[in-house]
Amino acid sequence: MFKEKPIFISLSPNTERDDVILALKLLFQPWKWKKKASFLEEEFKNYFKVKHAISFNSGRSALMAILSALNLKEGDEVLVQAFTCNALINPIIWSKLKPVFVDCEKETLNLNVEDLKRKITSKSRVLIIQHTFGLPSNLKEILKVCKEKNLILIEDCAHSLGATFEGKKIGTFSNVAFFSFGRDKIISSVFGGMVITNDEKVAQKLKEFWEKIDQPSSFWILQQILYPILVEIIIKPLYNFFGIGKGLLFICQKLKILSKAVTKKEKRGENPNYFPKKMPFALAILAKNQFKKLEKFNKHREKIAKIYEKELRDLNLVLPKNQEGRVWMRYPLIFNFETEFLLRELSKNGIFLNDGWRGKPIVPPDTDQEKMGYKYGSCPIAEKIVKNILNLPTNIQVSEKEAKRICQKIKEILNKNEG
Repeated sequence: MFKEKPIFISLSPNTERDDVILALKLLFQPWKWKKKASFLEEEFKNYFKVKHAISFNSGRSALMAILSALNLKEGDEVLVQAFTCNALINPIIWSKLKPVFVDCEKETLNLNVEDLKRKITSKSRVLIIQHTFGLPSNLKEILKVCKEKNLILIEDCAHSLGATFEGKKIGTFSNVAFFSFGRDKIISSVFGGMVITNDEKVAQKLKEFWEKIDQPSSFWILQQILYPILVEIIIKPLYNFFGIGKGLLFICQKLKILSKAVTKKEKRGENPNYFPKKMPFALAILAKNQFKKLEKFNKHREKIAKIYEKELRDLNLVLPKNQEGRVWMRYPLIFNFETEFLLRELSKNGIFLNDGWRGKPIVPPDTDQEKMGYKYGSCPIAEKIVKNILNLPTNIQVSEKEAKRICQKIKEILNKNEG
């Protein structure tokens, strides 16, 4: 037990009181759960000023739909950066394509363009760029390479909803882009995804794909509706009360009352059979409520990031690039040593920062790297970063006071370790 309220980087960090109330209402309206989610698609079309937006039950399903729409052949290569999630790699594997890993940059955590040029082969067809933790990739150079090498560009905007590059919204630079509304993304409906495009041929194939897939099961939808309710009302408040909340979370996931963000099957490269599916109405309602708060969320994240920058600038580490137009899904710190001990010490003080984005080039760290097609030594910068990174939370549940508390604890732990 701790005197101060615990701080979380994960565990439904975007959820507010109105989101919980909305989930409670939906819980008792099961007849609404599987209605069409076209209203959310209209919201995205208007926001991005694009012709087409198609919703799915996850970013994974969205990417599977995109890859299906691009007329690719089995074994075609899809270039992706290392230091990414298996949720990006699995849809490539499930689509019988080959992921080819490109190293990242230490300063940005985004794709390294020079390594990209080295990794392109005659079989390369697609490049997926990840705007890591909300920092736009080097789009000018990337677009140039794609044009020269005739690569189809897909933007993975799971971390970057609301970000801009030179005044233009991230997600509108490529032929097609997708978003995720996972539980700890920029906005959250526990699960959910969206594709946007202006390409008529691609849009037609995306819609054909969408027509052929089913809604998720009612039980799966129930798991997602229960998530913000149980986590906010029971699990988080009791998390540090003799470990009761932590134990309840484990039990709820074990009994499948709540779903996991990433399953054991996915960590082995297998499909848990609820991808691809359509976006159910119930989750679209939750996503729309969050989407209304996008500007508020991102302004809060920027305010928290400025506190971290001010409080930590005197430490010997790489602070993230404060580029105009970025959003701050996380505030990543790169130390010159392995940070596992920092995570442990912070958790002893009620600060839980293990978000899974560390340890291995394809996260979470217990992902089977070989099943993902990753070969050690191919992306040395990413392999070092994942050992030395510590991500700080910027979500709406972290106050300015709590951000300063995190910084103070990091300094105390480092000073004690040096002593």
